[in-house]
Amino acid sequence: MRANETKTAKGTPVAHIIVFGNEKGGSGKSTTAMHVATALANLGHRVGGLDLDLRQRTFGRYLENRQNTITARELDLPAPFLIELPDIDPATLGPDENIYDRRLSMAVADLDPRCDFIVIDCPGSHTRLSQVAHSLADTLVTPMNDSFVDFDLLARIDPETYEIKGPSVYSEMVWHSRQLRAKAGLKPIDWIVVRNRLGAQMMHNKRKVGEALTNLSRRIGFRVAPGMSERVIFRELFPTGMTLLDLRAMGVDRLNISNLAARQELRDLMKTLNLPGVSVDF
Repeated sequence: MRANETKTAKGTPVAHIIVFGNEKGGSGKSTTAMHVATALANLGHRVGGLDLDLRQRTFGRYLENRQNTITARELDLPAPFLIELPDIDPATLGPDENIYDRRLSMAVADLDPRCDFIVIDCPGSHTRLSQVAHSLADTLVTPMNDSFVDFDLLARIDPETYEIKGPSVYSEMVWHSRQLRAKAGLKPIDWIVVRNRLGAQMMHNKRKVGEALTNLSRRIGFRVAPGMSERVIFRELFPTGMTLLDLRAMGVDRLNISNLAARQELRDLMKTLNLPGVSVDF
């Protein structure tokens, strides 16, 4: 069953919303969002995109670059489609209604009947838009660099014993979003923390981070997934809007070992996300 075949009581299609969130930034979040969105499009799903980072717009520019390349080179490639948050006349807002809440709500309502999946990329900072987007997430993906610098995004940790002292502000925001969804009668958020830029060697720090993530996942309720390693190719792909799945269309006849390994990492991530109606066969 495709994701949009899930019906509400009124028979309206409901797109599955995937939110990419990380308040630290620099974790490969937008690159991961682009690869997941494009993988879904390659698998035959209708995918809409929203970029809530109104300043940097990395995800939005990546999608625009893709469409420009497809048009310029006359390529037959699937592509997620991007929409912008609509402009709202402040005079139309109700008492105590936030303009960003209205803009995001209208954008999601626009995409919902046209999409199987809506991919939302949040800014690397705490904003009202990011907070509301987290409460909309059916699947929340939090990429992090594999180090204790980024682990601080999720929890405070004792520097001597590595014992978890308490959740971070971000984890508390996710908990609040879960509470809002529960009160609204919506299904729980499936939260996946993705370990990006994993080192090739089984280093002491890598093992310690893994153990701390496993312990924390039991306490605050997320799943851990291996993500994508640091590779030069990701920086090279951005200007064209292409992804690892498009290399042959771009004239790369033989994939090197790094390209093959990167594709396998994406394949493993897609399987771990376990999105509804998605059969990973690329």
